[in-house]
Order: sequence, then structure tokens, then C-alpha cells
Amino acid sequence: MARNILINRSELLPIEQQEFEIVERKGLGHPDSIADGIAESVSRALCKMYLERYGRILHHNTDECEVVGGQSAPKFGGGVILEPVYILLVGRATTEVNGERLPYRTVAIKAAAEYLKKVCRHLDVEADITFDCRIGKGSVDLRAVYDTQRQLANDTSFGVGFAPLSETEKITLEIERYMNGKLKRTMPEIGEDIKVMSYRQGDKINVTVAVAMVDSEIPNKEHYINTIGELREVLKKYAARFTKREVNIAVNTADNYEENIFYLTVTGLSMENGDDGSVGRGNRANGLITPCRFMSLEASAGKNPVTHVGKLYNLLATDIAKEIVKANQDTVADAYVRILSQIGKPIDEPQIATVSLVMKDPKKFASAEKDARAIAEEKLKNISSMTEKIYRGEYTVF
Repeated sequence: MARNILINRSELLPIEQQEFEIVERKGLGHPDSIADGIAESVSRALCKMYLERYGRILHHNTDECEVVGGQSAPKFGGGVILEPVYILLVGRATTEVNGERLPYRTVAIKAAAEYLKKVCRHLDVEADITFDCRIGKGSVDLRAVYDTQRQLANDTSFGVGFAPLSETEKITLEIERYMNGKLKRTMPEIGEDIKVMSYRQGDKINVTVAVAMVDSEIPNKEHYINTIGELREVLKKYAARFTKREVNIAVNTADNYEENIFYLTVTGLSMENGDDGSVGRGNRANGLITPCRFMSLEASAGKNPVTHVGKLYNLLATDIAKEIVKANQDTVADAYVRILSQIGKPIDEPQIATVSLVMKDPKKFASAEKDARAIAEEKLKNISSMTEKIYRGEYTVF
């Protein structure tokens, strides 16, 4: 069986040589990322239930989750939550097998709550969140396609991936991970709702960070101002690890100290006071929003990891691109991969897989083309091996 794999030499300039870039990352506590994280956690919990009971993952897609912001009254030293956040779990799942009803809604709500407890340090999940689960039985046709166990695509969709990340992309991604990771040890004032927006113009990278600050960790206005100043310097130093270009950092630019306007929250989350979120409105499967690159608008979080190409192909395309660049570091500047499925057809036999190579050395295209085709062929052949890795959380999808 010959797969339809097209390799072409792109006429784009390498991303690092282009005049400008815009890159965004919505942090783990952003309402859209909260929705993504919950959707993916619910999917993984259902996978576990199905595997334990029946030895295989049954049909489900939980890629619809809505976060409706609550109301709060933050203040220096510690404020209060006035109205809880409402979280609606939506999607489709296998709800019964051979007449046996499954506790899918209980499993879903428990998974959502556990995810929030893990990610949001200052959130009282029992008191500050109202869950509503409306996950129902899936379409008969879609379940029939899925239940053949032949791993047939349950959607006509495409996935997009690229490699390597540019310096601006690395900075954008790693700043948020640092702030929601190691930096919390020395700066507990930082909340989880972080948004990083970067643009590069020539050799100057400008980074704007919006971070919800935790009021109980900040006794007064002076402490807040000093913390923001310290954070700016810490992030500038951290960004220098990834580039020799000039980097400028701005933090919480909507603050107005003279008018006592601060990005202050009770929980470190903007969803406590009106900000809403939805699955698929935030980061792509590689963790970034990259308008200067090819990308898919598909929501990967929550889709089943067995046959839903909206998840599999975005992750696979990224894997293929990374492998191609790794194998051709001296000759390929950038690799872009796009894979298109057709519903009801085997997931390892897409309608077409395209690889566009931006060459450092155009004379080496023939060799790179050969490597790219072999890598794409091998990755598609073994696409089913991704399912367990996704289920075990070895892939991040937002």
C-alpha cells in the first residue's frame, strides 16, 4: 500500500530570518487552558474506566467544556469569592455496555475536580466551583465507525505541525512554564493565570506578561509594586537563556498605581471574576498560538486518543516535523507537516500527508526529501502506538 506523501521545498524564508514574529501562550490557569485541561483529564479518566472494565478504550469525545466566570472581591491581604465559577462538561461517551450503565458522569466530575486541585493552588474546588455534567451518548453512526476496532478516522479533518521552535517561540513557552513551575517557590505571589504575548521585530524581542496576582500573598500596594519589578528582572534574565537578541519584558501593563488599579485576585485565576473559557480557543497542540506559522484551529484536548484525527494528526505532524529537522540539522531550517484524513478510512492512510521543507542548503533537498518521506511513512505506519502515550499523559495537547 503506497501512502500519498508529498514532499516539497518551501519558498518561505526560515522563521528566524523573517522580519517579525507574533507568538502567544495562554498559561495553565487561563480560562481557555482550564477548559482544555479539564476536557483532556475527563477523556483520560474515561479511557481508564473503559480499559479497566473492558480492556479497550471505547468511543468518547469530551472536547466541549465551558468555563463561566464567577465573582470575587480581592483585596491586599486576602479577599473573598462571592459567586462560584460554573463549569459545564459536554461531549459524547459510551454510556452503557450490554445493558450495564456506566458511571461516566461521576468519573468525569471527579476527574475535573482533581485536575483543578492539582493546577490551582489557591482554589477551594468544593466551595468555589459548580460542576454540571451534560455528557451524553454519542451518534450511532460515529460509534459504529469507532467500534469496528479497525482504527478508522471518525472525522474528516487535518492536523498541522512544525519544527523547530524559534527563539521567540521558546521564550514564550518557557517563560510561562517557569512562572507556573520553579518560580512559584520563591515568588508565591504569582497566580496560575498567566498569558505571554511576544513579538519579534528584527533582532528585538518584546514580551508582554499578564499574571493574576494572589491577594493573600501581598499585604499592601508597595509589596505588589516591588514584586512586579522583581518579576520583570527575573524574567528578563531567564529569557536570556534562549537568545542573544535583545529582550524587553513588560508585566501587567493594565495596572495604574496612581488610580489603585492592580491585577489582584483571590485565587490567582481570572475566572473568579467574570473571565470565561472554552476548549480550543487557546493554545494549539504544541502549546503555542503562532499566527506566523501554519496551524490548525482544531481543538485537540478531550478528543479520543484512538481514532480522532483532530488530536492524533496534530500530535503526529509535530512529531514528524521534529524528526525530520533532527535528521537534517545542517540542511533543513524549518519543516511544516500537514495531514488530511477522510472519515471512515484507516487513520494510518490519510488522503494526503504533505511536508514542506525550508532549506538551509537547497542543494541537499534530494537527501532531505528522502529522509522526510521515510520518517513520515514510519510515523504513519505506527500511529496507533500514540494512543497509550496520550492516555498516560506523555503528550501535552495545549
